[in-house]
Amino acid sequence: MKLTKEEIQHIAELARLELTEEEMETYGGQLSAIFGYIDQLKEVDTTTVEPTAQVTGLKNVMRDDEARNWDEAEKQAALAQAPELADRQVKVRRVL
Repeated sequence: MKLTKEEIQHIAELARLELTEEEMETYGGQLSAIFGYIDQLKEVDTTTVEPTAQVTGLKNVMRDDEARNWDEAEKQAALAQAPELADRQVKVRRVL
């Protein structure tokens, strides 16, 4: 698929690129080759292929959010790391 100069200019404007005449020729040839490859892919029969958005089989692994009580030593260790305390609570900056 050979792109016209106007089509190349339009694509460059969409990408907010300012191309020189030489760059338009270079990138125009490369874009034409890419679109040619896409046209070639359109010929492949995909009727038996299920649509997919994720091919690696990843899934989100979650655990139940359960509160647990800390013993006094754990509380003291956590509070010892705080930069500032007020009534055995961590004092933080005001968030507006």
